[in-house]
Amino acid sequence: MDAPEALLTALADPARRRLVALLAERPRPVGVLAQLAGARQPQTTKHLQTLERAGVVTSQRSGQRRVYALRPGPLRDLAAELTRLAEAAERPDGPRATFERYGAGLREERAAAEEPGWADGRTFAFHRSLAGSPALVWRHLTEPGLLARWWTPDDLRVSELAFEARPGGRIVQEYRDAEDAAGADPVAGRAEGTVEDARPGERLAYRLSPLLPGGGTAFTAHVEFTLGASGSGTETETELDVRYRISDSTVASADFVAGIEIGFGQCLDHLAADLAARTDANGTTDSTDSTDARSAS
Repeated sequence: MDAPEALLTALADPARRRLVALLAERPRPVGVLAQLAGARQPQTTKHLQTLERAGVVTSQRSGQRRVYALRPGPLRDLAAELTRLAEAAERPDGPRATFERYGAGLREERAAAEEPGWADGRTFAFHRSLAGSPALVWRHLTEPGLLARWWTPDDLRVSELAFEARPGGRIVQEYRDAEDAAGADPVAGRAEGTVEDARPGERLAYRLSPLLPGGGTAFTAHVEFTLGASGSGTETETELDVRYRISDSTVASADFVAGIEIGFGQCLDHLAADLAARTDANGTTDSTDSTDARSAS
């Protein structure tokens, strides 16, 4: 057990924390500590020995007494480590900030979801300027191996994916927690749908329905991607506009609707980052782009 773990374990006991508080005032002998703490001396001695092994107190014999004193260094080190963890958790625009935003959205949407159809017609619009040509972006929008790189919100991974880029083509999207390699946790989300329009390099439209835990559909998303080239020469970019419209919303869909703006926005950010990292001066990608993710697990 390392020093911070040993110290945390030692301080987990309220009786030992009381002794630390008493020693923060001044060094004291065992008998006095036992009296002030309202405990038996043998029990107090055992607690002090635990604290000494953890490095937070030291002792020395003075005549017939053993006197204990607090070592402030380990407490400062622990406080610095805990402060670092707190600062990491509360950094602006970090995962916890997103968690809080989603929580606020959940409360709002759950309050609004009073009857079927409550969210019908709700529309979300997204825009991204992407590195690479419309043809390259099209591949990332339609090839399962490339879709798997970006088509999940933060901290999730694709566990099953099918995308048939033709009118009437089948779509299946399933994802799990990114760290759940063994599939021990329930599926984080699953959706099924159909491609409605597929014009390579120009327009992609499909409808996709997230599934509720019981198997019914939460709502139907009508998603339309429009691609347009910008830039010139080797600096070709793609202006991507996405329109996301809801229909057939159920009362139980509130949790899903609350996450659309954040989650789909994160997906598009992943797409932009992937294209920026993989696009070379000629607008091509490396050989790993053909990986098929339909069997991912």
